[in-house]
Amino acid sequence: MGTPDFAAVSLKALLDNGFEVTGVFTQPDKPVGRKQIMTAPPVNALARENGIPVYQPVKLRDGTAAEIIKSHRPDVIAVVAYGRILPADILCIPPLGCVNIHGSILPKYRGAAPIQWARINGDEETGVTAQFMAEAMDAGDIIGVKRTKIGKNETAGELFERLAPMGGELLCETLAAIEAGTVTRTPQNDKEATFAPPLTKEMAELDFNAPGDKIVSRIYGLDPWPVATAVIKGERYKIFRAFSTKKRVSAVPGTVLSAGKDGIEIAVQDGSVTVTQLQSPGGKRMAAADYLRGHPICP
Repeated sequence: MGTPDFAAVSLKALLDNGFEVTGVFTQPDKPVGRKQIMTAPPVNALARENGIPVYQPVKLRDGTAAEIIKSHRPDVIAVVAYGRILPADILCIPPLGCVNIHGSILPKYRGAAPIQWARINGDEETGVTAQFMAEAMDAGDIIGVKRTKIGKNETAGELFERLAPMGGELLCETLAAIEAGTVTRTPQNDKEATFAPPLTKEMAELDFNAPGDKIVSRIYGLDPWPVATAVIKGERYKIFRAFSTKKRVSAVPGTVLSAGKDGIEIAVQDGSVTVTQLQSPGGKRMAAADYLRGHPICP
């Protein structure tokens, strides 16, 4: 059970490692892009390429999905970024349990956007966790964890790409341990739990009254969606890349200090942030220095 590219990587790992996938559940097709073309989730496409039955129920709690799953008689249900909470009547179907791969080191960042929030909050480390699913969201017993350092200039999107194969590898190791009867489970400490709610478009606006490091982490954490934005000299830009300094400045946060070959330097709470890649309204994403050659900004 899974939906986006992150989940498709785990499905491919299962197939490549010889696990028998009897069926796939994924979210319904959705309109994508400016033309709103109905598009199937990546997991759907991969499953059909491999001749695996695909189910896309709108509801999980009316009993229909449970009956379909029972007809497959699965030993285990593997869930990776499905985007739905499984009801109790589904969780109890497989005799060996429901296993989930989550994009954080649980119990930190339970919820829908763990990878993005780890980056937004400036964490130095993240990872993927395998857990036995429980009725409470991401609160099941931990089976195993894989960890990785977060790059200084790594975006949430780039982190997704690195964590996805780690998740697929951990899922295969977990299922192999379940099959061998060697799997272990460690209860989570709920007191240490933090949460990662879905991102919203409203989060995109940068606040230059914040510390520079927090602003930069937010820029990288909001890429590829919803993408950070800021008003600079009365014009709203999408901001993709930046770095911070701790140098002393006396200007009000949000003031443009300089604009040239290094980018657009803006005063913040504890120094300055230099924007090095942006996109103007109706324009293309480009280096700030290139943009300034045709659109000079005066401090």
